[in-house]
Amino acid sequence: MAAKTRRYSARDMAVLVIGLGVAIVVNVGVIWGPALASIGLSGTDWSGIGPIEWVGGQNYHDLAAEYPPFWSAVRNNVLWLGFLALVATPFGLFCAVLLDRRLRMSRFYQSALYMPVVLSLAVVGFIAQLVYSSDYGVLNSVTGLSVDWLGDSSINIWVVMVAAAWRHVGYVMVIYLAGLKAVDPALKEAAAIDGASERQAFFRVVFPTLRPVNVIVLVITVIEALRAFDIVYAINRGRNGLELLSVLVTENIVGEASRIGFGSAIAVILLAISVGFIATYLSQMFREER
Repeated sequence: MAAKTRRYSARDMAVLVIGLGVAIVVNVGVIWGPALASIGLSGTDWSGIGPIEWVGGQNYHDLAAEYPPFWSAVRNNVLWLGFLALVATPFGLFCAVLLDRRLRMSRFYQSALYMPVVLSLAVVGFIAQLVYSSDYGVLNSVTGLSVDWLGDSSINIWVVMVAAAWRHVGYVMVIYLAGLKAVDPALKEAAAIDGASERQAFFRVVFPTLRPVNVIVLVITVIEALRAFDIVYAINRGRNGLELLSVLVTENIVGEASRIGFGSAIAVILLAISVGFIATYLSQMFREER
């Protein structure tokens, strides 16, 4: 007997069209539209007023050869990504492993570590000023030092990355903790029966099962590193050693310069870097699964 095909009523079709239509319009208008517009405008010389002049790849040439803040921003973004990926993320995983053991007062520790996540990076930037300011900062007052933590361009990027990592650790910890709770306890018991130590059981049994979580954490880490803007802008408007690509995009597009084409070229580079990192890793993960 042939299966009956369900017929949707006019009301069902209307709800479906409205639901999908709104999502598609928002997605195109907020994500794909601006992205494609940035790619197109990156080859133009346009101030937002007057005719648009096509210049091809001139903006990219000027970025690499005649715009010193660009390479400083690239360096800082790479440092930011490396610090979050190699320091903050492993520490968040370490905290998750400890809390998964159900230590005493684990709920308190979990709440304390997660608390910075509810704060925006702009608020974290203001807190960093209270801690690291050379005039009224807590750190100099307690230690008796007279270091200009935020004004010295040789160290301020590292100080700000520590503040950003403070927020990132709690985010990563919660994600990994949820993943650890989902691991089958039988796997750990089987590893213990086979004589594996806790360290061996974690790296050879537990951690491989967290592969989907690792993908999520990697994507979040890359996005957090490349979209960092609020914290440095709150401290010194992203200057004097705190240049980031996102700050340069804002300064050129909506700042006094009003170089929309030039700023769009920086945005395209930022987009290419983020897509490149994520696509490479995801393709490798999917290849291994197949």
